[in-house]
Amino acid sequence: MIKRCWILFFLFLAFRLEGQKPLSVETVCSGALLPVKSVAVEWTPDGNGYSRIEYNSALHANEIVAYDAATGRRTVQAPAGWLSSDGKPLNIWSYRWSRDTRKMLLFHNARRVWRYPTRGDYTVLDMTTGEHYPLGRNLPKGSLMFAKFSPDSRKVAYVCRNNLYTEDLQTKETTQLTFDGNDRIINGTFDWMYEEEFDCRDGFRWSPDSRNIAYWQSDTDGTGVFRLINNVDSIYSSILPLPYPKVGTTLPAVKVGIVAASGGATQWIDIPGDARNHYLPRMDYIPESDDLIVHQFNRRQNVNHLWTVHEGKASLLFTEKDEAWVDVNDNNRWLDGDSFTWMSERDGWRHLYRVGRNGKDVRCLTPGAFDVVEIAGIDAEKGFVYFIATEENFTQRYLYRASLNGKAKVQKIDPAGQTGKHSYRFSPTGKWAIHSFQNTVTPPVYSLVRFPENTTVSLLEDNAETKRKYDSLHLPEKEFIRLDAGAAILDAWMLKPADFDSTKKYPVIADVYGEPASSTVQDQWAGGSLWHQYLAQEGYIVVSIDNRGTNVPRGREWRKCIYRKTGILNTDDQAAAMRKMLEQYPFLDAGRVGVTGWSGGGSTTLNCMFRFPELYKTGIAVASVSDRRLYDAAYEERYMGVPDSSYRDYVQASAVSYAKHLKGNLLLIHGTGDDNVHYQNCERLINELIRHKKMFSLLTYPMRSHGIFEGENTTLHLRLSMEKFWKEYLPAGGK
Repeated sequence: MIKRCWILFFLFLAFRLEGQKPLSVETVCSGALLPVKSVAVEWTPDGNGYSRIEYNSALHANEIVAYDAATGRRTVQAPAGWLSSDGKPLNIWSYRWSRDTRKMLLFHNARRVWRYPTRGDYTVLDMTTGEHYPLGRNLPKGSLMFAKFSPDSRKVAYVCRNNLYTEDLQTKETTQLTFDGNDRIINGTFDWMYEEEFDCRDGFRWSPDSRNIAYWQSDTDGTGVFRLINNVDSIYSSILPLPYPKVGTTLPAVKVGIVAASGGATQWIDIPGDARNHYLPRMDYIPESDDLIVHQFNRRQNVNHLWTVHEGKASLLFTEKDEAWVDVNDNNRWLDGDSFTWMSERDGWRHLYRVGRNGKDVRCLTPGAFDVVEIAGIDAEKGFVYFIATEENFTQRYLYRASLNGKAKVQKIDPAGQTGKHSYRFSPTGKWAIHSFQNTVTPPVYSLVRFPENTTVSLLEDNAETKRKYDSLHLPEKEFIRLDAGAAILDAWMLKPADFDSTKKYPVIADVYGEPASSTVQDQWAGGSLWHQYLAQEGYIVVSIDNRGTNVPRGREWRKCIYRKTGILNTDDQAAAMRKMLEQYPFLDAGRVGVTGWSGGGSTTLNCMFRFPELYKTGIAVASVSDRRLYDAAYEERYMGVPDSSYRDYVQASAVSYAKHLKGNLLLIHGTGDDNVHYQNCERLINELIRHKKMFSLLTYPMRSHGIFEGENTTLHLRLSMEKFWKEYLPAGGK
């Protein structure tokens, strides 16, 4: 009898396990299902080795160790005892070596400022004695930003409360360099818009001789202030003011100055043009020189002037123009005192050029019908520039090499058999690199490689445990496909349920972005795409399509044909591609087509729902821009033009203009504390939907930002709400 009971129990258990689904919303949102290890290293100043933070299991604490790249010899540089204060371990976010390697700068107790953890505490660690002391001892705790050693390793400079300071590492004396920093005048860092649209936060540079500091100053006085309302932290609401220049409004006045590291008056650089109608997104010293290079964009961002600054006077060096827009150039590397690398689309493809110091000698280093994505590294001694590109499959990225004299043929040099995305972080010498490889079913694998052979020296992290857990779930793979949408051949992927039956018809959900800032169809890990996998598990076919205008290496015309047509051309392509899918794949149910997206993808979702109501039956738009005139000036005017000449384009591109056409089921999701896409967008759209008697659903998250993740269970609640909406209005499963 007992034996029979056990048999029945195991039969029952096997039955339960057989029907058990591998994913739940809770496990997808927990972040614990597939933890991925990254490899954060700092190259040693001589470029012959690297250091990293490692956990010492015996001591239950972190330590900083260094490795010789050639021999692999491991040396503990900072024992666990050195990385503590008052007996407690420092919560280290990052660290920097001094150039002479005698000191290390530890950044800890990091706190988020808008997007990134850039404010906190800094401690200087003596690498010979283990002694350490905090910077800015007379300044508020947790208030320092962007501390950096001087090139001669004698001082550190940092920002505190929008002012610049230097601190002598021998005397411990602090010198305040600027005194006018406040809520409106920003020294050594940037306002919200420069961070969001130009990736600018660290706003000062040491001169190579350590005598001076060049820095940006932003004057936001006159810039429109958007006010976020906090209704949750008190019985009375509080107002959070945010200087935020919207389309067509006054820009912050940004200028560059030079101040002595010992203190004194700032010498402001006189660059021609109205400061409130230009951008200065990049600036740095030319190596081994007292001269600066400053990038100046006009307001339309279709002209980039490069200015050299010598003894405070600016001279025009080089100009890049485009009828649409010019991207900020982060591939400007000085090769010697007489030339630098430059990225340009002047021949219709994005290529690397070598430009002479006179601004006239311009030579293409990477000719061919393909796009360069970015510079990976430079080996000046052997005369090579390494770069990331792809010639055929636009969902993947590979390493290529070209000669710095432009005479040798471009070579693809990635390891054979590894199809997917490759990235490299080269050492200062260009002889070593940390190589990362990934694809949709392979979490990042990190290796140390030697150049110019590109041979693997050692494996740093293969994420084998993550790979094992992922494989054990037996999830279906994304299928990458190409669709003839009429105007262009578009890349897409499709994810089917594990129990897919081609004789049935399934609902389809298109996850979209569609704007020039990004791409959704890439052969990369993406955390295993567990949310998409969960939807597929529940009986949906999930797809994603890269329309024309997305940030894909397919040539200038591909990327810039969307100019002044954002919201129109992208949704035309999305709709054409979806119709092609319905025609090409009979297992897709034309009566159950959904669309969803976040931020720019939320805007695309709205335009798909409103402009093609006969096609898209159900949509979820998260944190979307409903009226393009309500977003920030730098982003919208770059892709849509300035509104005095393109006002009609803004109206035609905005989803709110088509709200009256809504027929399907729409869920709007937005955080009321969104400092990026303001909740105002949601309210303007709601008003228009009400005016036209259109029914919709709404879910707001009090004081959540653009990512809608703050607070307990927020992410879980968001995904459960999305699941509920899909299942109610876009029934799952094959029929």
